[in-house]
Amino acid sequence: MRISDILKTNKVTVSCEMFPPKPGKPLENTQQVVHEIAAHKPSFMSVTYGAGGSNSKNTLSIAEEVQKSGVTALAHLTCVGQDEENLRASINAFKASGIENILALRGDIPEGDTAPQTFPHASDLINAIRREGADFCIGGACYPEGHPESYNSDADIDGVRRKVESGCEFLTTQMFFDNNILYNYMFKLLRHDIRVPVIAGIMPVTNAKQIKRIMSLSSSSMPTRFKAIVDRFANNPEAMKQAGIAYATEQIIDLIANDVTHIHIYTMNRPDIAGSIMTNLSKIIDGYEAE
Repeated sequence: MRISDILKTNKVTVSCEMFPPKPGKPLENTQQVVHEIAAHKPSFMSVTYGAGGSNSKNTLSIAEEVQKSGVTALAHLTCVGQDEENLRASINAFKASGIENILALRGDIPEGDTAPQTFPHASDLINAIRREGADFCIGGACYPEGHPESYNSDADIDGVRRKVESGCEFLTTQMFFDNNILYNYMFKLLRHDIRVPVIAGIMPVTNAKQIKRIMSLSSSSMPTRFKAIVDRFANNPEAMKQAGIAYATEQIIDLIANDVTHIHIYTMNRPDIAGSIMTNLSKIIDGYEAE
Protein backbone atom coordinates (compact mmCIF):
# COMPACT_ATOMS: atom_id res chain seq x y z
CA MET A 1 0.00 0.00 0.00
CA ARG A 2 1.18 3.53 -0.76
CA ILE A 3 1.95 5.58 2.32
CA SER A 4 0.28 8.60 0.73
CA ASP A 5 -2.97 6.60 0.84
CA ILE A 6 -2.41 5.57 4.47
CA LEU A 7 -1.96 9.23 5.41
CA LYS A 8 -5.18 10.33 3.70
CA THR A 9 -7.38 8.75 6.36
CA ASN A 10 -8.80 10.75 9.26
CA LYS A 11 -7.32 8.24 11.69
CA VAL A 12 -4.18 8.43 13.79
CA THR A 13 -1.24 6.63 12.18
CA VAL A 14 1.64 5.27 14.23
CA SER A 15 4.60 3.89 12.31
CA CYS A 16 7.95 2.50 13.42
CA GLU A 17 11.54 2.76 12.19
CA MET A 18 14.08 -0.01 12.44
CA PHE A 19 17.53 -0.62 11.07
CA PRO A 20 19.10 -3.69 9.47
CA PRO A 21 21.91 -5.55 11.24
CA LYS A 22 25.44 -4.31 10.81
CA PRO A 23 27.52 -6.16 8.21
CA GLY A 24 28.58 -9.53 9.59
CA LYS A 25 25.74 -9.73 12.11
CA PRO A 26 23.02 -12.39 11.68
CA LEU A 27 19.97 -11.27 9.71
CA GLU A 28 17.66 -13.66 11.53
CA ASN A 29 17.67 -11.68 14.79
CA THR A 30 16.46 -8.54 13.04
CA GLN A 31 13.86 -10.50 11.12
CA GLN A 32 12.49 -11.65 14.47
CA VAL A 33 12.37 -8.02 15.63
CA VAL A 34 10.31 -7.19 12.53
CA HIS A 35 7.64 -9.68 13.49
CA GLU A 36 7.61 -8.61 17.14
CA ILE A 37 7.04 -4.98 16.16
CA ALA A 38 4.55 -5.97 13.45
CA ALA A 39 2.47 -7.75 16.11
CA HIS A 40 1.56 -4.28 17.44
CA LYS A 41 0.06 -3.40 14.04
CA PRO A 42 1.93 -0.22 13.11
CA SER A 43 0.60 1.72 10.13
CA PHE A 44 3.87 1.03 8.32
CA MET A 45 7.52 0.29 9.12
CA SER A 46 10.56 2.05 7.69
CA VAL A 47 13.95 0.41 7.22
CA THR A 48 17.11 2.51 7.26
CA TYR A 49 19.96 2.42 4.75
CA GLY A 50 23.58 1.79 5.75
CA ALA A 51 26.09 4.63 5.59
CA GLY A 52 27.22 5.07 2.00
CA GLY A 53 24.98 2.20 0.94
CA SER A 54 27.07 -0.28 2.92
CA ASN A 55 24.02 -2.19 4.08
CA SER A 56 21.69 -1.86 1.09
CA LYS A 57 21.13 -5.60 0.64
CA ASN A 58 20.07 -5.97 4.25
CA THR A 59 17.75 -2.97 3.89
CA LEU A 60 15.99 -4.80 1.08
CA SER A 61 15.90 -8.09 3.00
CA ILE A 62 14.36 -6.46 6.08
CA ALA A 63 11.88 -4.47 3.98
CA GLU A 64 10.81 -7.75 2.36
CA GLU A 65 10.36 -9.26 5.82
CA VAL A 66 8.20 -6.30 6.83
CA GLN A 67 5.98 -6.94 3.80
CA LYS A 68 5.75 -10.63 4.70
CA SER A 69 4.61 -9.68 8.20
CA GLY A 70 1.59 -7.95 6.70
CA VAL A 71 2.83 -4.39 7.28
CA THR A 72 3.57 -1.82 4.57
CA ALA A 73 7.32 -1.22 4.14
CA LEU A 74 9.09 2.10 3.59
CA ALA A 75 12.64 1.57 2.34
CA HIS A 76 15.23 4.30 2.94
CA LEU A 77 17.48 5.27 0.04
CA THR A 78 20.36 7.73 0.35
CA CYS A 79 22.31 9.93 -2.05
CA VAL A 80 25.70 9.19 -0.51
CA GLY A 81 27.70 6.67 -2.53
CA GLN A 82 24.92 6.41 -5.08
CA ASP A 83 25.32 6.64 -8.85
CA GLU A 84 22.88 6.20 -11.74
CA GLU A 85 23.68 2.50 -12.15
CA ASN A 86 23.33 1.66 -8.46
CA LEU A 87 20.13 3.66 -8.25
CA ARG A 88 18.63 1.80 -11.19
CA ALA A 89 19.57 -1.53 -9.57
CA SER A 90 17.99 -0.48 -6.26
CA ILE A 91 14.80 0.65 -7.96
CA ASN A 92 14.52 -2.61 -9.88
CA ALA A 93 15.13 -4.63 -6.70
CA PHE A 94 12.43 -2.69 -4.83
CA LYS A 95 10.01 -3.20 -7.71
CA ALA A 96 10.71 -6.93 -7.83
CA SER A 97 10.02 -7.19 -4.09
CA GLY A 98 6.74 -5.32 -4.29
CA ILE A 99 8.00 -2.35 -2.28
CA GLU A 100 6.04 0.77 -3.21
CA ASN A 101 7.50 3.36 -0.84
CA ILE A 102 10.90 5.07 -0.64
CA LEU A 103 12.22 7.62 1.86
CA ALA A 104 14.77 9.62 -0.14
CA LEU A 105 17.55 11.07 2.02
CA ARG A 106 20.87 12.84 1.48
CA GLY A 107 22.54 10.63 4.08
CA ASP A 108 25.66 11.24 6.14
CA ILE A 109 28.82 11.80 4.13
CA PRO A 110 31.67 9.72 5.60
CA GLU A 111 34.30 11.81 7.37
CA GLY A 112 37.10 12.76 4.99
CA ASP A 113 35.10 11.94 1.85
CA THR A 114 35.39 14.96 -0.44
CA ALA A 115 34.43 13.22 -3.69
CA PRO A 116 31.58 14.90 -5.60
CA GLN A 117 28.25 13.12 -5.25
CA THR A 118 26.14 12.13 -8.26
CA PHE A 119 23.11 13.28 -6.27
CA PRO A 120 24.18 16.14 -3.97
CA HIS A 121 20.74 16.63 -2.43
CA ALA A 122 17.69 14.52 -1.64
CA SER A 123 15.73 16.51 -4.23
CA ASP A 124 18.23 15.36 -6.88
CA LEU A 125 17.66 11.76 -5.83
CA ILE A 126 13.89 12.20 -5.98
CA ASN A 127 14.16 13.68 -9.48
CA ALA A 128 16.34 10.77 -10.58
CA ILE A 129 13.85 8.20 -9.25
CA ARG A 130 11.05 9.99 -11.12
CA ARG A 131 13.15 10.09 -14.31
CA GLU A 132 13.42 6.32 -14.16
CA GLY A 133 9.64 6.24 -14.54
CA ALA A 134 9.26 4.35 -11.28
CA ASP A 135 5.84 4.79 -9.68
CA PHE A 136 6.97 4.86 -6.06
CA CYS A 137 5.43 6.89 -3.27
CA ILE A 138 8.43 8.99 -2.23
CA GLY A 139 8.88 10.73 1.11
CA GLY A 140 11.58 13.01 2.44
CA ALA A 141 13.00 14.27 5.72
CA CYS A 142 12.54 17.64 7.37
CA TYR A 143 14.13 19.28 10.38
CA PRO A 144 11.93 21.26 12.82
CA GLU A 145 15.05 22.88 14.29
CA GLY A 146 16.71 23.34 10.91
CA HIS A 147 19.12 21.11 9.02
CA PRO A 148 22.57 21.29 10.66
CA GLU A 149 24.12 22.34 7.34
CA SER A 150 21.55 25.00 6.38
CA TYR A 151 22.75 28.61 6.38
CA ASN A 152 19.48 29.82 7.91
CA SER A 153 15.81 28.90 8.24
CA ASP A 154 14.93 30.27 4.79
CA ALA A 155 17.56 28.08 3.15
CA ASP A 156 16.23 25.11 5.12
CA ILE A 157 12.65 25.73 3.94
CA ASP A 158 13.89 26.15 0.35
CA GLY A 159 15.43 22.69 0.60
CA VAL A 160 12.11 21.23 1.73
CA ARG A 161 10.30 23.05 -1.09
CA ARG A 162 12.68 21.57 -3.67
CA LYS A 163 11.92 18.09 -2.37
CA VAL A 164 8.18 18.65 -2.68
CA GLU A 165 8.51 20.20 -6.14
CA SER A 166 10.57 17.15 -7.19
CA GLY A 167 7.74 14.81 -6.19
CA CYS A 168 8.08 14.22 -2.44
CA GLU A 169 4.60 13.21 -1.19
CA PHE A 170 5.15 13.34 2.58
CA LEU A 171 7.73 14.49 5.12
CA THR A 172 9.06 12.74 8.21
CA THR A 173 10.66 14.94 10.85
CA GLN A 174 13.94 14.62 12.64
CA MET A 175 13.41 13.78 16.31
CA PHE A 176 12.44 16.65 18.58
CA PHE A 177 11.70 16.83 22.30
CA ASP A 178 9.67 20.04 22.54
CA ASN A 179 6.34 19.92 20.71
CA ASN A 180 6.17 23.70 20.43
CA ILE A 181 9.15 23.53 18.09
CA LEU A 182 7.17 21.26 15.78
CA TYR A 183 4.02 23.39 15.95
CA ASN A 184 5.99 26.51 14.99
CA TYR A 185 7.70 24.62 12.19
CA MET A 186 4.42 23.34 10.75
CA PHE A 187 3.02 26.88 10.71
CA LYS A 188 6.18 27.93 8.88
CA LEU A 189 5.63 25.22 6.26
CA LEU A 190 2.05 26.40 5.75
CA ARG A 191 3.20 30.02 5.38
CA HIS A 192 5.45 28.84 2.56
CA ASP A 193 2.56 26.85 1.04
CA ILE A 194 4.18 23.47 1.74
CA ARG A 195 1.15 21.29 2.40
CA VAL A 196 2.20 17.66 2.10
CA PRO A 197 1.50 15.47 5.18
CA VAL A 198 4.07 15.77 7.97
CA ILE A 199 4.88 12.73 10.13
CA ALA A 200 6.25 13.63 13.56
CA GLY A 201 9.38 11.64 14.47
CA ILE A 202 9.53 10.64 18.14
CA MET A 203 12.60 9.14 19.80
CA PRO A 204 11.89 7.33 23.11
CA VAL A 205 14.93 8.09 25.26
CA THR A 206 15.75 4.93 27.18
CA ASN A 207 19.55 5.17 27.26
CA ALA A 208 21.19 8.39 28.46
CA LYS A 209 24.59 7.75 26.83
CA GLN A 210 22.98 6.85 23.53
CA ILE A 211 20.82 9.97 23.37
CA LYS A 212 23.71 12.29 24.19
CA ARG A 213 25.67 10.77 21.30
CA ILE A 214 22.72 11.03 18.92
CA MET A 215 22.01 14.62 19.86
CA SER A 216 25.63 15.58 19.33
CA LEU A 217 25.18 14.51 15.70
CA SER A 218 21.81 16.17 15.14
CA SER A 219 20.24 19.61 15.39
CA SER A 220 17.81 18.60 18.16
CA SER A 221 17.83 20.62 21.38
CA MET A 222 17.22 19.32 24.88
CA PRO A 223 14.48 21.19 26.79
CA THR A 224 14.97 21.72 30.52
CA ARG A 225 12.31 19.21 31.55
CA PHE A 226 13.74 16.55 29.29
CA LYS A 227 17.32 17.24 30.43
CA ALA A 228 16.24 16.86 34.07
CA ILE A 229 14.82 13.41 33.31
CA VAL A 230 17.98 12.27 31.52
CA ASP A 231 20.28 13.64 34.25
CA ARG A 232 18.20 12.21 37.08
CA PHE A 233 17.84 8.67 35.75
CA ALA A 234 21.00 8.29 33.63
CA ASN A 235 22.54 5.74 36.01
CA ASN A 236 19.37 3.72 36.57
CA PRO A 237 18.63 1.85 33.32
CA GLU A 238 15.18 0.57 34.30
CA ALA A 239 14.08 3.97 35.60
CA MET A 240 15.49 5.65 32.48
CA LYS A 241 13.56 3.26 30.27
CA GLN A 242 10.30 3.86 32.13
CA ALA A 243 10.78 7.63 32.17
CA GLY A 244 11.73 7.68 28.49
CA ILE A 245 8.63 5.74 27.49
CA ALA A 246 6.47 8.05 29.63
CA TYR A 247 8.01 11.19 28.09
CA ALA A 248 7.53 9.91 24.53
CA THR A 249 3.96 8.86 25.31
CA GLU A 250 3.17 12.31 26.73
CA GLN A 251 4.67 13.95 23.65
CA ILE A 252 2.51 11.86 21.36
CA ILE A 253 -0.67 12.44 23.38
CA ASP A 254 -0.10 16.20 23.15
CA LEU A 255 0.54 15.95 19.40
CA ILE A 256 -2.65 13.98 18.79
CA ALA A 257 -4.66 16.38 20.98
CA ASN A 258 -3.42 19.17 18.70
CA ASP A 259 -4.31 17.23 15.53
CA VAL A 260 -0.80 16.15 14.61
CA THR A 261 -2.00 12.65 13.89
CA HIS A 262 0.87 11.01 12.01
CA ILE A 263 3.52 9.68 14.40
CA HIS A 264 6.76 7.83 13.60
CA ILE A 265 8.58 6.07 16.46
CA TYR A 266 12.35 5.63 16.21
CA THR A 267 12.36 2.23 17.92
CA MET A 268 16.13 1.50 17.90
CA ASN A 269 15.01 -2.09 17.15
CA ARG A 270 13.36 -2.40 20.56
CA PRO A 271 9.96 -4.13 20.20
CA ASP A 272 9.34 -3.81 23.95
CA ILE A 273 9.63 -0.03 23.80
CA ALA A 274 7.51 0.31 20.67
CA GLY A 275 4.93 -2.03 22.16
CA SER A 276 4.75 -0.15 25.47
CA ILE A 277 4.11 3.16 23.74
CA MET A 278 1.52 1.74 21.36
CA THR A 279 -0.27 0.04 24.27
CA ASN A 280 -0.25 3.34 26.18
CA LEU A 281 -1.89 5.00 23.18
CA SER A 282 -4.39 2.30 22.22
CA LYS A 283 -7.57 3.96 23.52
CA ILE A 284 -6.40 7.41 22.45
CA ILE A 285 -5.87 6.19 18.90
CA ASP A 286 -9.21 4.37 18.83
CA GLY A 287 -11.02 7.37 20.31
CA TYR A 288 -9.59 10.03 18.00
CA GLU A 289 -12.10 11.82 15.79
CA ALA A 290 -10.95 14.41 13.30
CA GLU A 291 -12.94 17.63 13.40
